[in-house]
Amino acid sequence: MLHQKRIVVVMPAYNASKTLEMTYREIPHDIVDEVILVYDASRDDTAAKAEALGIHNTIIHAENRGYGGNQKTCYREACQKGRMW
Repeated sequence: MLHQKRIVVVMPAYNASKTLEMTYREIPHDIVDEVILVYDASRDDTAAKAEALGIHNTIIHAENRGYGGNQKTCYREACQKGRMW
């Protein structure tokens, strides 16, 4: 939480297995309340890596929706989480 505001990081992910850990570790977890990863039907083990890193909010698309579709899911999920607080 920063300035009494909740912070949600959204991570669109497609074949991101090689860069996911480095990217996740760069997040300032001391001020971020939640991380949401949207796995866009990759052909690698991005979802398994996310789980191993402790990213509990992973949304998995059954079929690839492209970058724009993935972004829409990211923002929708972040907005829904915001309403829950």
